[in-house]
Amino acid sequence: MKHAGDYCAYLDDVRAIAADASQRILEIYERDYTISTKGDGSPLTEADCAAHTLIVARLKVLNPDMPVLSEESAETAYEDRADWKSFWLVDPLDGTKEFIKRNGEFTVNIALIEGESPVLGVVSAPAVGVMYWACQGHGAFKQDAGRRAQRIRARAYQGGKAQVVASRSHPGEQLARFLSNVAHAQGEPETLSMGSALKLCLVAEGAADVYPRFGPTSEWDTAAAHCVVQIAGGRITTMDKAPLRYNKRSLLNPWFLVSGAGDYDWSAHLPDA
Repeated sequence: MKHAGDYCAYLDDVRAIAADASQRILEIYERDYTISTKGDGSPLTEADCAAHTLIVARLKVLNPDMPVLSEESAETAYEDRADWKSFWLVDPLDGTKEFIKRNGEFTVNIALIEGESPVLGVVSAPAVGVMYWACQGHGAFKQDAGRRAQRIRARAYQGGKAQVVASRSHPGEQLARFLSNVAHAQGEPETLSMGSALKLCLVAEGAADVYPRFGPTSEWDTAAAHCVVQIAGGRITTMDKAPLRYNKRSLLNPWFLVSGAGDYDWSAHLPDA
């Protein structure tokens, strides 16, 4: 049992869990697999279920008293989780559509939430062989397969050609208007399209300046990468500059902005309501 508040003591174990779940996902990715449809119409694969089962079982061994909320869990009513002080928030396979398309842009996301904020996060991208992690007091890191881990820092935008991350599966009119506003103020930006939590991690590692999200996401989609961004010196806020919070009554996130270090106000380029 870890000591309460000693979040970083979990980090090596959680990285190992994410790595093992990633390996299990790859085993399924490399063969034929079954696909079903969830009640909301979104796809569900063998890999989602296998990773969920592995991660939840291993987290329960790590700390039997810590609740686990996973995308693939049975729905937990807000009344049952409202008093949770800390809990694991998991997306066992973020980017199922990318998994099905076989473009490699999917991740395993495991976060530890304390109160309303993520305090530990691990994001593993099995097909591209990269893992990101962060914990309060420990720093934020990226490790490519076969290489040593490197500390990462979000960069501060200084004006000029911006690197803007866009969702590969959810482009739309709001994003087009945002890009137009940025172009008018700073010159034509470069757009980087990406799937899953990797979009947030691009900002965390200083490869991009901003990721505006004008579309639906859930708390498990963002929590682990949110922690990485925040500890790398970036920030995630709602469109009205409020912090992005977790364990809300609704597990859906509002639209949000992921931005790097510094104080550049990306909200100035948001489309008018």
